[in-house]
Amino acid sequence: MSVDDVVHRWPLTIRVFLDFRMRCVGCPIASFHSIAEACAEHSVDAEVFLPRILDAAA
Repeated sequence: MSVDDVVHRWPLTIRVFLDFRMRCVGCPIASFHSIAEACAEHSVDAEVFLPRILDAAA
């Protein structure tokens, strides 16, 4: 799933992206990047980020 798909389906995840200083929300590349790719691009530890996204999406 792309970052764009995630934030549109679960809007509460937007706060998580912003908390990690990831400016993916509204970015034109968000429709092409997966969560893992976005984490790598922003040097964010996916093992820390993913549980927070899952909590926000629940």
